[in-house]
Amino acid sequence: MKVISVKRSPEYKEMAIKYFQSKWASPNSMMVYEDCIKNCITTSNPLPQWYLLMDNEKVIGCAGLITNDFISRMDLYPWVCAVYIEEGHRGNEYGSLLLEQAKIDAKLGGFSNLYLCTDHIGYYEKYGFNFIGIGYHPWGSSSRIYSTTL
Repeated sequence: MKVISVKRSPEYKEMAIKYFQSKWASPNSMMVYEDCIKNCITTSNPLPQWYLLMDNEKVIGCAGLITNDFISRMDLYPWVCAVYIEEGHRGNEYGSLLLEQAKIDAKLGGFSNLYLCTDHIGYYEKYGFNFIGIGYHPWGSSSRIYSTTL
């Protein structure tokens, strides 16, 4: 298994765009992923980062490291987002590889904490994240917010 940073390996840009869109985008949000992934390559800022988890040449997962995950707690950042592992590969702790890379890059970017929002209870706690409260999304729902110290 290998985690690829699209920022550091821009040759994976098109593969990443298609994969993230297939897992997370709606017809109305396709351009969000395309524009963000394309522009992460050209910025000198540490954020955003987009990751692909590769099993040889096959993508089996993804995650992002971003400034805000469409949540009301804009005072907190950076955020891990869009964590996904293909169903046939779940149960092997492969998500931890993506989370660890996000932690490394956030720390290298000068951040002391990393956040995520989710409805999953019990998963992220295994990887050092602690529940800190509830946040609210623009579309009217809420999510649990987790934090880890880097």
